[in-house]
Amino acid sequence: MTGKKKTTEEKDGLDIDLGIGKLSLGGIFNGIEKLAALAANLEQAGGRIDKEGEIDLSRLKKGMKGVYGFSVKTAGGGKTVVEPFGNIKKTPKGPRVEEEREPMVDVFDEKEELRICAEMPGVNEADIKLSLHGDILGIQAATGDRKYRKEVLLPAKVEAKLPSPAYKNGVLEVVLKKCA
Repeated sequence: MTGKKKTTEEKDGLDIDLGIGKLSLGGIFNGIEKLAALAANLEQAGGRIDKEGEIDLSRLKKGMKGVYGFSVKTAGGGKTVVEPFGNIKKTPKGPRVEEEREPMVDVFDEKEELRICAEMPGVNEADIKLSLHGDILGIQAATGDRKYRKEVLLPAKVEAKLPSPAYKNGVLEVVLKKCA
């Protein structure tokens, strides 16, 4: 590449060719830097985001505990899904803090089964309750001041029998057999 200026990604060797296109780790790192800058700006602004999906934490009552976050999931060639979690819900009257949190949940669609993982730290395994109604898996747990609740829309039909879940280090794992 004589006479041409290399991009930062080329200089740092951050491009990876996966055979279906290049993945630029430099772009990912730039995105993480922008997210960190946004978090710093949010802290300086006192918890206020003045953009689409605004959440003004100054409206919350004193002493309320709020948890809010989001996960961004992408798959090779698939669509990007942004899924919020926590207990702060946006309403027409402003943000509202609910007693129950929505846990962060991942659904893995495997060949013969669905594997659902939910992050629910701080609860006892005996306090976790699952329900299955058609293609919706209900997850509830409550121990002391830690309360979680989520309804997960399943991407495939599953057998009606709920198996025993596994719960370790705050992560619940449920494996459901797909219908034949």
